Amino acid sequence: MTSDITLFVNPSAGRGRGARAARPAAAALRDAGFHVRTVVGTDAPDGLRRAREAVAGGTGALIAVGGDGMVSLALQAVAGTPTPLGVIAVGTGNDFARDNRLPVRDPAAAGRAVARSLKGDGGRPVDLGLAGGTWFGTVLASGFDSRVNDRGNRLRFPTGRLRYNVAMIAELAALRPVPYRIRLDDGPEQQLEATLVAVGNAGSYGGGMRICAGARLDDGLFDITVVGPCSRSTLLAVFPRVYRGTHLGHPCVTVHRAARVTLEADGITGYADGEPLGPLPLTAETVPGAVRLLGAAQRER
Repeated sequence: MTSDITLFVNPSAGRGRGARAARPAAAALRDAGFHVRTVVGTDAPDGLRRAREAVAGGTGALIAVGGDGMVSLALQAVAGTPTPLGVIAVGTGNDFARDNRLPVRDPAAAGRAVARSLKGDGGRPVDLGLAGGTWFGTVLASGFDSRVNDRGNRLRFPTGRLRYNVAMIAELAALRPVPYRIRLDDGPEQQLEATLVAVGNAGSYGGGMRICAGARLDDGLFDITVVGPCSRSTLLAVFPRVYRGTHLGHPCVTVHRAARVTLEADGITGYADGEPLGPLPLTAETVPGAVRLLGAAQRER
């Protein structure tokens, strides 16, 4: 194992927490005997290019400092390679870190966990999803939630999370079921109407919404949550239960498990790890053990 490792930093994550978090994380790693190099891109494409160069150059680990967006970018560089991934989770949502029981908003503790793992097990293999050539660690979203993202991304005012609250209210007013065509593994195409379809490699998205609460990152399968047609009042009643994962017991919700899923629907954009993938149709497949994750706790079965 080389002692040279790379911090991949998003300086703007969590209103500047990314830049501040890099210092205690780097200190913890240096105290453990590692030589730390820091990579900061001018934008996402430049950052990804630099991260890929570090991986190709033989860095001992790529350690993403930021939120789920930064983790998503890092996955594009390390997935399918021998280079392990570390996560210093200091963003807004941090769903990937939470689902893997990594320290959140404690960069020194996260740095120490990465160091222990590098010196110990070398990281735990975890599954990733692959859709349209893009790797994802948490959830591929489509339907009502992706429409909220679309609308929120178009708004210039208000700023921050508030614009997505405004977007949600607007989409609730326009709520209508989406006609989907879905194929699970090699099964027949199914035609159905749904409010949303979420494909979970992990259980949560959106900062703790456990939309695919039963999903595991080490079983080679997606959990696919389908919320069927429902009224605005029903959706508003079910929504708070998503944070506990108890929505899965509601009559309008069904869950499927598959290693590959194809989603088709007109006018719907797919989002994975909160980032836009592009319009449906999309096919997502699980890739078992696609990345070695440093500091991740083994979940009980």
